Amino acid sequence: MNRNKLNYLVQGAVIAALYAALTYVAGAVGLAYGNVQFRFSEALTVLAAFTPAAIPGLTIGCFLGNLGSPYGMVDIICGTAATLFAAVFSYLTRKIRLKGVPLVSLFFPVLFNALIVGAELAVFLPEGFTLYGYLINALWVGLGELVVCYVGGVPLSLAIEKTGVRKLFR
Repeated sequence: MNRNKLNYLVQGAVIAALYAALTYVAGAVGLAYGNVQFRFSEALTVLAAFTPAAIPGLTIGCFLGNLGSPYGMVDIICGTAATLFAAVFSYLTRKIRLKGVPLVSLFFPVLFNALIVGAELAVFLPEGFTLYGYLINALWVGLGELVVCYVGGVPLSLAIEKTGVRKLFR
C-alpha cells in the first residue's frame, strides 16, 4: 500500500473513531439523539473541508455512533445518509471561504440533518408524521446542528489553519 493510500485510510479511521466516541459522550449526557441534539462530534464535520478522507470517516463514525440510538435502524440509515450527503457537499464547497474559514461547508451538515433527521424524528411522533411535526423537528435539529457546527467547527478550522495541522491532510 502506498503512503497516500495509507494516509487516507488512517485519517478516515481516526475521524470515524473520534466521531463515534464523541457521539457516545454526547449520548451519555442525553444530547446525541432526539429532536434537540448537541452532538459534539458534529464539529468534526468541518474536516470535510480539509480532506476527502473525512467523507468515509464521518460517515462510518456516524454509523457507529448511531448504533446506540434509541431510534434503531431508522436512525442508523437516515442519520448516516444525512452525514454522508453533508460530508460530500462540504468537501465540494471546501474552497469557498470567508477569511479562510469554510463557512459554506459547515452549512451542509445543518441543512441535511435538519431535513433528513427532522423527517426521521417526525415519523416517531405519537400522532405520526405531520407537516407541522416535521417542521418543528427540522427546526430543532437544525438549530442544535447550527450551534455545534459553528461554535465548535469554526474554532477547529481556525486551529487547523493556524497550527499547521492542515499539512497533515494533504
